[in-house]
Amino acid sequence: MALPLNERQAFLAEPHIGAVAVAAGDRAPVVVPVWYLYEPGGDIRIITPRDSRKAQLIEQAGRFSLLAQRAEPNPRYVSVEGPVVAFATASREMEAELVRRYLPEEAASAYLEASASFGPQVAIDMRPEHWLSADMPVF
Repeated sequence: MALPLNERQAFLAEPHIGAVAVAAGDRAPVVVPVWYLYEPGGDIRIITPRDSRKAQLIEQAGRFSLLAQRAEPNPRYVSVEGPVVAFATASREMEAELVRRYLPEEAASAYLEASASFGPQVAIDMRPEHWLSADMPVF
């Protein structure tokens, strides 16, 4: 049921809502939904407020996991884990690319206008090292 690399990469490149997991010291890992960018063979990018707990924990840990999944037409998931390879202030162009991946243009424009009040954003890039995946048959 595991997917070959090319199918894992293609699935991850689709605009799924991801779930980021990052170590949180002596507590359970923090797991939160995210939008992300990915092209096959590349790094994964997330963008989040610089002062968020998620950003602080990722910076401390130096790595995180991302899970993308679907339920239809059959259950499938891809999970990747790896080191942070870039942690930098996100430009408005970076943010616009991410938002337009998930929202139609009219909604993306409104979101980007509102997001100016979110405060400084950080782009965090992770290099996938470890992959888990499953493509489950429909019974």
